[in-house]
Amino acid sequence: MDTVENSTDEHAWLEDVEGAEQLAWVRERNAGEAARIAATPEFGATRDRILAMLDSEAKIPDLTRIGEHYYNFWKDARHERGVWRRTTLDSYRTEEPDWETVLDLDELGRAEGENWVWHGATVLRRSRGSADDDHRLAMVELSRGGADADVSREFDLHTKEFVVDGFHRPEAKGSVSWIDEDTLFLMTDTGPGSLTDSGYPRTARRWRRGTPIEEAEVVFEGEATDIAVAASHDQTPGHERDLVHRALTFYTSRTYLLDGDGSLVLIDVPDSARVGVVREWLTVELRDDWTPEQVTYAAGSLLGIRLAQFLAGSRDLEVLFAPTPTSSLAGYTWTRGHLVLNVLEDVTNRLQVLTPGADGFTSAPFPGAPEVGTTQVAAVDRVTSDAVWVWTTDFLTPTTLGIADVSTGRVPEPLRAMPSFFDPTGLVAEQRFVTSADGTRVPYFLVHREDLPADGTTPTLLYGYGGFEVSLTPSYSGGLGAAWLERGGAYALANIRGGGEYGPGWHQAALRERRHRAYEDLSAVARDLVDSGVTTPQRLGVQGGSNGGLLTGNMLTQYPELFGAVVVQVPLLDMRRYSHLLAGASWMAEYGDPDLPEEWEFIRTFSPYHLVETDRDYPPVLFTTSTRDDRVHPGHARKMAARMLAGGKDVTYYENIEGGHGGAATNAQLAHMQALAYRFLAERLGLD
Repeated sequence: MDTVENSTDEHAWLEDVEGAEQLAWVRERNAGEAARIAATPEFGATRDRILAMLDSEAKIPDLTRIGEHYYNFWKDARHERGVWRRTTLDSYRTEEPDWETVLDLDELGRAEGENWVWHGATVLRRSRGSADDDHRLAMVELSRGGADADVSREFDLHTKEFVVDGFHRPEAKGSVSWIDEDTLFLMTDTGPGSLTDSGYPRTARRWRRGTPIEEAEVVFEGEATDIAVAASHDQTPGHERDLVHRALTFYTSRTYLLDGDGSLVLIDVPDSARVGVVREWLTVELRDDWTPEQVTYAAGSLLGIRLAQFLAGSRDLEVLFAPTPTSSLAGYTWTRGHLVLNVLEDVTNRLQVLTPGADGFTSAPFPGAPEVGTTQVAAVDRVTSDAVWVWTTDFLTPTTLGIADVSTGRVPEPLRAMPSFFDPTGLVAEQRFVTSADGTRVPYFLVHREDLPADGTTPTLLYGYGGFEVSLTPSYSGGLGAAWLERGGAYALANIRGGGEYGPGWHQAALRERRHRAYEDLSAVARDLVDSGVTTPQRLGVQGGSNGGLLTGNMLTQYPELFGAVVVQVPLLDMRRYSHLLAGASWMAEYGDPDLPEEWEFIRTFSPYHLVETDRDYPPVLFTTSTRDDRVHPGHARKMAARMLAGGKDVTYYENIEGGHGGAATNAQLAHMQALAYRFLAERLGLD
């Protein structure tokens, strides 16, 4: 166990994840208040209703096109671990698609005695043999219990069996990328010195069939202080190329073209920029202002140029998107002949279609894009098609999936609509704005009864994240609707700084020594909910996970007077130790380095574990985590719960043995975790 700060930490022993004494402590906590809640009829009814939604065959099966088939990974009551299956688009358009099972994880787990969790698959697009061999070979990634560490195993999509003596990457944090049917790029743990301080691969290797991974040729090696290294092969016909990506920090990286002779060509853009290479195009998404020659491009812009021109020395980039004070680029996707931009305008999506031509890109609105709510798009197959998947949703409208060909200008064809899992009658959603402590205008969404009383009697749940450039947008949640909204509760979603709702500046405003801005923003939303008569502190709860768990941990310790209950999920809490626990070192660009005294001085101001005071009153708190979380160490939640329990505080603790950073490995586990949070909040805030 690392010794940083542990000599004075009375609960450091709980960092031993799977020690016998530690797991006994976990079982004792699980058998306490969390077990009492789980034994109530109200919990059982909530859990069963949520599980029925998660297992419902009326959910929308998302699709991934691989060759002529459309693949989906599906969980329901009969497939607890899930089934990888495929169909055709024509069949998917029918009410009862004809699904062909490719891999059943429940059967595989039983046969192999493992608790496999699906992590995805990478498919070789084209083999050297006949066309019949195209899209035949896949590397399937499986995790034990939902941890980030996984295995990669070669799978034949024609025979629907694992390849005997095929490629097999042992369990580790890592990945592979097909080069050809006998060669992979390999990023994994190959022994001492092969991992970064963050626990991710430090080397990229060229792995040939039939050779041990330790003998695979190293094509790139980063530094121990890097976050990770990866190599990939672009399989696009006519544009096949190898790339190496080196993540220096969470927000800085370098991308190289790897020549056949092993030499590297740096794509010379700022380290803070995101690089995209698709066919002949290079796109550059800026986090900071950039002046490559005479022109300054603003942070938040998306730039485009032909890759060959850029490598030849041209810096005459075209601005494909320029931010405004109220807009940011949420994402973009290439099709065969177009580029579709997804823009957030005051946290509402707007889509734009760009078409490259001899004189640059022309722009047109996306046909039939909704005017409200959240819209996401993704290419069906950017190599052969101009089709995109289109998902639309909001708080009260079930998600729909459509398909649109952006080259035709026609509106999306509806394919699937999720059923309504709760009664939205009398519910409304609105967007509000509040002024934070430093005068910044901060938006949030509020869902409530249309006849909302103004006397502060409504139990209200506030949710936030505020980190890592993540934007929170309206989405449909049957569990939230059934367990909270339908029963008379209100729900607020906060778009605080640290997120990406208004571009990189919105994120950077709450980095490191400015972290307090995120907490000031969320507390301002909490106060506004009280001042506007929606609720009272005694009936206001707050919930968040991961970085959002750090957020709610700070609400608990810095603003306890604002809340009647707090839910802290898979959290960071001990910010003195975080960089020494699992993947924590990879987040120092977000929070700072606690081993540097000058940085610990500001980090300690938002380290909830160090802010707990024995003689201070705190609202009831629920901590949840997972023993198999190998990203954010479960020791954070364990130690915080132990410290507060030792001070006689009202603490409920639940640790799922599986689940990884997502907290749950099956629908049943997820339903249990969600119901536990909703019932804890309902009891503490008086929703009953």
